[in-house]
Amino acid sequence: MMSDEKTLRMQQLIKELNDASDAYYNGEAERMSDYEWDQRFDELKRLEAETGSAMPDSPTQKVSEDAIQGKKEEHEFAALSLAKTKKAEDLVKWAEERPIWISWKLDGLTLVVTYDDGRLTKVVTRGNGHIGTNITHLAGCIGGIPQAINEKGHTVIRGEAVISYEDFNRFLIESGEDYANPRNLASGSLTLKDPAEVKQRHINWIPFTLVYTDNNINSWGERMDWLDAQGFNTVERRRIDTPNMDYVEKCIAAFTLEVTSRQNPYPVDGLVVCYDDTEYAQTGSVTGHHATRAGLAFKWQDEAAETILKDIEWSCAASTISPVAIFEPVELEGTTVKRASLCNISECERLGIGGPGTQLSVIKANKIIPKVISVNQCIGVFTVPSECPVCKAKAEIHVSEVSGTKTLHCTNASCPAKELKKFARFVSKEGMNIDGISEQTLAKFINLGWVSEYADIYRLRDHIRELANMEGFGEKSASNIMRSIDKSRNVEAHRLLYALNIPLCGLDVCKRLLAAYPLDELVAMTQPKENGSPNLFQDLFDAQPQEPQEVFAHVSGIGPEKSAKFVLWFRDSRNLSRYQRLMDYVTVTAIDVSPLGNKCEGLTFVITGDVHHYKNRNELKAYIEQQGGKVASAVSASTSYLINNDVNSTSGKNKKAQQLGIPIISEKEFISKYVEESEDA
Repeated sequence: MMSDEKTLRMQQLIKELNDASDAYYNGEAERMSDYEWDQRFDELKRLEAETGSAMPDSPTQKVSEDAIQGKKEEHEFAALSLAKTKKAEDLVKWAEERPIWISWKLDGLTLVVTYDDGRLTKVVTRGNGHIGTNITHLAGCIGGIPQAINEKGHTVIRGEAVISYEDFNRFLIESGEDYANPRNLASGSLTLKDPAEVKQRHINWIPFTLVYTDNNINSWGERMDWLDAQGFNTVERRRIDTPNMDYVEKCIAAFTLEVTSRQNPYPVDGLVVCYDDTEYAQTGSVTGHHATRAGLAFKWQDEAAETILKDIEWSCAASTISPVAIFEPVELEGTTVKRASLCNISECERLGIGGPGTQLSVIKANKIIPKVISVNQCIGVFTVPSECPVCKAKAEIHVSEVSGTKTLHCTNASCPAKELKKFARFVSKEGMNIDGISEQTLAKFINLGWVSEYADIYRLRDHIRELANMEGFGEKSASNIMRSIDKSRNVEAHRLLYALNIPLCGLDVCKRLLAAYPLDELVAMTQPKENGSPNLFQDLFDAQPQEPQEVFAHVSGIGPEKSAKFVLWFRDSRNLSRYQRLMDYVTVTAIDVSPLGNKCEGLTFVITGDVHHYKNRNELKAYIEQQGGKVASAVSASTSYLINNDVNSTSGKNKKAQQLGIPIISEKEFISKYVEESEDA
């Protein structure tokens, strides 16, 4: 490549990378995958080395910047980014046989939080690493940022503002808004002006390093322990005293398992490695926008495969009609992959997607998500449908005013496909517990027109022959689904309520309401009193306030906001009609709120990590509640025991328990104390 060609290519790469970074950090649609970004970044670095020059706006020379509006603030300590690698041997070489820590590289928005004299003084976004935006006014809306700590000196902490997958999916269901991923929602949320609206997004701030303290603590691990002692919920981490290939690969494998098995509740895009010796870490030089010894980011090596496009399936879900590539099956990360989302029209155009026969390269991004990364040869023409595949209403192309991204939308506000996430919650284990129906399967049923409301799931037997002949199912699979549906017809009241997707009504809220009133009374009490109309629950109406926020506000743990959401949901005639039709197919059993025993009476437990004796943590939680105990989500002074099979873990919950003097017991110890004796009795 000639010098002029190299310069032009560098200019093209810089523009593509900077545009992609701007979108990534500012809540816009994805312009390219991590895989593509890394490839372009590496190519740019190679060209800069070959030419001996780097342009001022090159991403190799600066930190990517968020564009959150507000008062700008210069950082006391520069927030530089980390050099990256995808090879375990690079981590070992970088470690230089010194003790290191490996932690999650959380995928959100970095915030720098400062305390003085024990009080929160400011919260600033990373910005460009040197100057960020002051968002202290939003601190009370972000979980994990206490207003005060015990330390009275000057404290600076860096952490990541993230949204869990669970809260992300819940937000999409309740808001109807369209965000690509939790990081998109987190970064977009911090641009909002209304603190109450930000609070509804359930953003959590997780500290990943202590930047400064007046205390003389030179161990990174001890600095993180110190943060835990101050009440922070810090990032999960593991120490390696002897960083050889064996230990490093085992540690990476343990973190990778948490990703592939979806045990980690928050989005991550890799791991971070840092020295335990913080003084040594500060001796490195700054190259480009990286401090060489401040840390090293590890990103999973994506395994790519070549395949042939068979078809493009347009699937309507949530608020958009999205293209899905159906291709010849390939083996990736130990699994067979034959379909991958193409995201939107702009992504298809960017990739150069054609018709059947087009040659593709695909990966499983971060070991999980199948993704088309390039088109090697385009065959035929890419076409966009003019109608919704579900309800056949007109489909329109929308162009984002912010990012310019083109997406296809159904014009029918009542299209059942826009409620896919709600149907997924309906069939979930916590809901109606219908095995064999995944979100992907539900999308097929919806797009075929078989399911448009909850009651339709109990009419799927009408399509059993078609289902048995569908690709990926067969007679046995179809029969198992029908058996699971029939089994779910007998359902506990709290699971039914949860399955209805009533805003702000999780399982705990449903149980509290049903502990106060039977299901039929609850539903009747939501309806406004009609003068002169006899009603089975007239006495309840006479005594009950009619404002939605007041009807159930008196119930412990409910309050006016949850009361209003519950009442208004049932006052919506469409929701009430659907509920009544569903009730024709199910038999509801009342929740038994009385404990089956008293072995855990008066005790409060927190459960963390994997369980082995019980199927999952929910089953262990159910046993504790049946024995009169309580289960909390966070360790506090009122916690009786922390249950963790890794009693020596350096997790935030373990550290908090140790600080408060709360016993940490394994599942085996719990069983010996609170299960075996009661079973013998």
